[in-house]
Amino acid sequence: MNKIPQAAIDLAKRFEGFERKVKRGNEITAVPYICPAGFWTIGYGHLCDSKHPPITEAEAEVYLARDLQSALAATLRYCPVLATEPESRLAAIVDFTFNLGAGRLQMSTLRRRINQRDWTAAATELRRWVYGGGKVLPGLVARRKTEATLLAK
Repeated sequence: MNKIPQAAIDLAKRFEGFERKVKRGNEITAVPYICPAGFWTIGYGHLCDSKHPPITEAEAEVYLARDLQSALAATLRYCPVLATEPESRLAAIVDFTFNLGAGRLQMSTLRRRINQRDWTAAATELRRWVYGGGKVLPGLVARRKTEATLLAK
């Protein structure tokens, strides 16, 4: 099993945050919420059911690790060239896959540019993935800009 790049963990935490916190006794927990793209989410961007029980930050970390491991496996399946590239490039695309799903990476021009090792064109493609619910989301603009910077390194 491949190790999740620390930069991918940092990106996911930075852009997802431990959202919708509520205090339960002495404990801070997160409750489900609808993300800007319209999906029920909990913790650090983990997809869930609207009736999911509240989770602690420790539980959110477990979900995040699993979700990032899935994203890493899919990223390497669709972009095998990243296995031999600098970790920053792998981290950028693992974060993209975590955020948007393996299906989006699989069908994208981004994937083709990565596998061609055309990093400039790949960075340009990344910056196109900024829509949620049919509109440009400032958080996605910032996230894609950060990923593109990592990819271009």
